[in-house]
Amino acid sequence: MSGHSKWHNIKRKKGLEDQKRSKWFSKVSRLIIVAAKHGGGDPDANPSLRLAILKAKEARMPKENIDRAIKKGTGELGGESFQETVYEGFGPFGGAFLVSCLTDNINRTVSDVRSIFSRFGGSMGDKGSTSYIFNTADKAPLYTVDVNSEDQATKVDDMMDELEDLEDVQEVSHNYIFS
Repeated sequence: MSGHSKWHNIKRKKGLEDQKRSKWFSKVSRLIIVAAKHGGGDPDANPSLRLAILKAKEARMPKENIDRAIKKGTGELGGESFQETVYEGFGPFGGAFLVSCLTDNINRTVSDVRSIFSRFGGSMGDKGSTSYIFNTADKAPLYTVDVNSEDQATKVDDMMDELEDLEDVQEVSHNYIFS
């Protein structure tokens, strides 16, 4: 009788892995679509598309999915159009955040991001309120905020995890230093 739940356990583990893979595929697919839209569908002439394709290959995304995303970006296939947007805000304990997103619905995305900020004791900022803190080339912070206690570190980590779990979010930068 003990072997009856073996498939159930495998199915549950596989389902979680498939969910993570699907989320990553959609993020990389959006990067490919936007890169192809802005610079064309030729990876040799478009370095951002080449980089997005490399990320897709690292994630073991099938070639058909990559080709389909390029065609959507160049307009050969119909599909949703994505917009790049950056949200700025202040997290718990005075840290600064830059949240880069690719979205097809800006109202939904800003609502989701604002909800996470408010849930963790932060607030959304206006354009330019935190961007001056980060270097434009590599998003390295010029000023840092020390996080000393384990409770504070846990709260910041949880906020980062929730932001990164949003489907529209591509990159999250912050200026916290964990000591």
